[in-house]
Amino acid sequence: MAARRDRREHSGAGCRAVPVLVALLLFVRPGAAQSNSTVTTLRYGSGLLDVPVATVLPHLTITAAYSGFGLARHGTRGSGRPDGGHGGGGKGTSWLSDGSVAIGFFDRLEAGATLQHLADARDGGRLVGGFGRLSLLPGSLRRLHVAVGARYVTSPSFGGRDRGEIQPNRLGFPDARVVRDPPGQRKFRGNLSPYIVATAELPGLEAMPFGYDMTLSAGWGGGLFSAGGDLDFYRETTTGGLFAGSALHVDLGTAAGVSLMAEFNGFDVNAGVRFDFGGVQLGAFSLGMNHDGSSEFRSRKFGVAGSVAVCTGALGLCRRRSDAPADTVTLPAPPPDTVVLERAVEPPAPTGTPATLCLSTGENVQVWLTAAGDTLVGPGRVSLDAVGPTVVLAGGYAEGRDWFEEGEAIEFAGRNYRRRGAAVRADCDDIERAGRYDGVPLFADRAAEAPFDFVYVPVRPGLWARYEN
Repeated sequence: MAARRDRREHSGAGCRAVPVLVALLLFVRPGAAQSNSTVTTLRYGSGLLDVPVATVLPHLTITAAYSGFGLARHGTRGSGRPDGGHGGGGKGTSWLSDGSVAIGFFDRLEAGATLQHLADARDGGRLVGGFGRLSLLPGSLRRLHVAVGARYVTSPSFGGRDRGEIQPNRLGFPDARVVRDPPGQRKFRGNLSPYIVATAELPGLEAMPFGYDMTLSAGWGGGLFSAGGDLDFYRETTTGGLFAGSALHVDLGTAAGVSLMAEFNGFDVNAGVRFDFGGVQLGAFSLGMNHDGSSEFRSRKFGVAGSVAVCTGALGLCRRRSDAPADTVTLPAPPPDTVVLERAVEPPAPTGTPATLCLSTGENVQVWLTAAGDTLVGPGRVSLDAVGPTVVLAGGYAEGRDWFEEGEAIEFAGRNYRRRGAAVRADCDDIERAGRYDGVPLFADRAAEAPFDFVYVPVRPGLWARYEN
């Protein structure tokens, strides 16, 4: 009877997850995402704090992370377990530490290892585990990702006793009360935690004075996402495996940024902040913000975290790039009081050959090219040479920037791209924005899927350079 009840409850939780995923499919905004920050979870590779996301690390990007938080032990004996370890008697405060490493493969798969409870190997032993996540929709929907994954953690052992009977818990430390077969309760299965997750990426508004983007994630998982829902000391509230979270990534210059995160992992409301200094991340977090403090699990905890991200393709740290909007001037822009008319004349008849320029804003504008080589703009057919700097075509361009003039490689999505061949003309109807490098938008063919073999860099209005990986 208990087994049938377990199946019904897990089945119901899975059904409840369907509307969440459908809502993400319906309401995700169109366009190219601009996420340029990879945040690392406390123990399981990229993600939020404890909640996974559907994106994976770029190809051959490696992250190493450390996290630690303070835990006040309550000294409860729980379900009659022998003394020794958390939950086995005695009060005090412990500092719990965890570490992990992760690597991305082919922009589709992320895998790694976790080592938990680093502080005291004698108190229940260190917990060793692995994790992986497979992206199911890479490049198919431009701002929606879906992935499946799993986490596995070994069981703790107090002096070699009861290995396998005591189960790992969601906080990553050994607790003698968390057993596989608690008396009168459902079985607790914490070693393997499979999940499915969807993530929507929402770009920031171009009108803002700083670059930013946001991610929304939701999914369902088994194992530690749902096990222990009937244990009073373990949970205050539970969703049966449903989890959700969000992150706001804000640029703080050309290579730095900050990420603000909030999540619900099925049991706990967690929040944190992470600063990115060119591939090195440092931050702080709070776990269990919704709890009353009646047990180790139902309490608020504060900690710190740090990580390093290495882009092996670039042979260095994964530096993020500013996504601040480029300076724009709306066309046609009437010249200010820098052109003085000596006498009123009739506007000249249209002269020159019509042509189309593709701007770095992704818009085509029409100009006229004269036989003398002048470019005429606006309804009055004003020469750009005549008005000088008083009329500026919209967008940000590479011409005049040191890295472009010196022929340096650019880094995008964990890859290096170098300029190939002469500059060419492009049609904005055939390309779309894929990202940004040093304030200059990057474009790719509309039919191409990430990772891109080549990208287009706007040199000046109407002229583009091709950069190949």
